[in-house]
Amino acid sequence: MTAQHSEDSAPYGRPAHATLAAEVATAVEGVSGVAFLRPGLTDRLRSVVARPGAAPAGVRMTPPDGDGPWRVEIHVVALRRARTVDVARGVRDTVERHLDTLAPARSAPRVTVTVTGLV
Repeated sequence: MTAQHSEDSAPYGRPAHATLAAEVATAVEGVSGVAFLRPGLTDRLRSVVARPGAAPAGVRMTPPDGDGPWRVEIHVVALRRARTVDVARGVRDTVERHLDTLAPARSAPRVTVTVTGLV
């Protein structure tokens, strides 16, 4: 992995990517049945004051290589009253629509949604 690629794939390596990830996180939190984005280990260990440019919990975005698609991984905790498959589909569709409005000429993003728990 080159230094260039490492910087691009890090969620907080570039402010524009962190901003885009934050926008995606906000869109995902509005999906019916989503309780919250699942924090990772670094989010649990991070101080209460968020670092500028830090990636939001539960969202990992890898920018496209050339003309390829964005690769997006979303980890959410769903509400028990919601069907998990409906939550996952809703999150995937929301992320795809959101990214399509920002870059309609790009190929469709590859979105992976994992429901990590229920509350």
